[in-house]
Amino acid sequence: MEIDRQASSYTELCRTFRWRVPENFNIAVDVCGRWAEERNRFALYYEEASGLTSAHTFWDIQREANRLSNVLAALGTLPGDRVAILLPQCPEAAIAHIAIYQMGALAVPLPQLLGVDALAFCLGDAGAHLAIVDPRTQATLQEIRYKLPHLRHLIGVGAAAGKGVRPWAEVLEHASTRYTPAATAASDPAIILYTSGTTGKPKGTLLAHRALLGNLSGFVCSHDFFPQPRDLFWSPADWAGTGGVCDGLLPSWHFGMPLLAYNGRFEARKAFALIEKYGVRNSLLLPMALKMMMKSVPDPRASYDLDLRTIVSSGQAVGGMLGKGVEEAVLHWAKDKLGITINEIFGQTEMNHVVGNCPALWSAKPGAMGRAYPGHRVAVIDRHGRVLPAGELGELAVHRQCHAQDDPVIMLGYWNNPEATAEKFSADGWGLTGELAKIDADGDLWYQGPADDRFTGVACLAAAKEQAIG
Repeated sequence: MEIDRQASSYTELCRTFRWRVPENFNIAVDVCGRWAEERNRFALYYEEASGLTSAHTFWDIQREANRLSNVLAALGTLPGDRVAILLPQCPEAAIAHIAIYQMGALAVPLPQLLGVDALAFCLGDAGAHLAIVDPRTQATLQEIRYKLPHLRHLIGVGAAAGKGVRPWAEVLEHASTRYTPAATAASDPAIILYTSGTTGKPKGTLLAHRALLGNLSGFVCSHDFFPQPRDLFWSPADWAGTGGVCDGLLPSWHFGMPLLAYNGRFEARKAFALIEKYGVRNSLLLPMALKMMMKSVPDPRASYDLDLRTIVSSGQAVGGMLGKGVEEAVLHWAKDKLGITINEIFGQTEMNHVVGNCPALWSAKPGAMGRAYPGHRVAVIDRHGRVLPAGELGELAVHRQCHAQDDPVIMLGYWNNPEATAEKFSADGWGLTGELAKIDADGDLWYQGPADDRFTGVACLAAAKEQAIG
């Protein structure tokens, strides 16, 4: 991916952009292996709620990932096998991602807050044969282990131990630090991210190695042309979800830039303390976290020495999705008290980081969602898949192709669920978001709510007009 950082306008930025997806591509090699020879290049700063801290270079991460890959191979992990990661933000979680990707296996990160039923379903659906756990997730797994005949091995991090659990430190201690990564195609599957399951059973979103590249234009633009000198990323977003993995860990490391991992409950004052202590310059913060920070510390620069450069928000409305009330207050607070314009982004696990703002190049319109980031073809369509003109209500959709190139951010499909995959895409390649929107003459999108019965009514009305005209 090449993005013209000298582009004079949004139109010029999109016109000159093209995906550069090689035939062979492996996430682990891209985000860690190619940086590991620079032994003084830091990758990760880590802090626990207890106060324990550590720092890790890319060389450190790669050596431990090589050890883990050799251990996983000894336990029978083959390319295409699924390995579950049930860990908080911590070095072991990052190491596990690298180790699994470079084997050609599939990482299955799962949130620690999953209940026993959801966890059993996800592990069973993925057919994970091995899980990496900490004491918290080990305890949850003990309740459902009998339901998971495919789950043959557990590797325990920290105090996770007991019958059937191989301690991380012991199994890695004597493993070789050398490992040759698999020659994966860019289109080979790399990760399964499970949806929340709020409208039924969770669906496993299968993403290819190339999906990392597909996230980059949005990541670069939403962080005002990341990376800049001294940039350092932190987000409390779970590394088991799109925000933590695809909008934080992996894109930061793609550019060889460090990030902060914090293993502890989110607290507003602690967040500001971490940002000050580590010199955090870039962050992804959900609206609820921003509201907590605004309420707890109304004037943060009076109490903390901050060097924040960018804040991105997604997942809920800050201003662009609702645009009024508390959300608008957060936007004003960030501008007045932090000197930052919050860059809202929109995307889904299936097609992430496709819409948003980039104040470094174009001005955000109050209340708007933003514009399509370079390399993504985004439109408002009707139920027949026709692109609607400016001002008309329809469903927000993302096409599989842009400029006659496959959009690498689009998912491969839902794991073990071809019916749901077929429902997600129209016959002519539009990925359906399930959200209503309008687009204006400048290309800015305006959120109108979920595509429920109102859209059905719009579609029926449109069909009736067509029949009348005919």
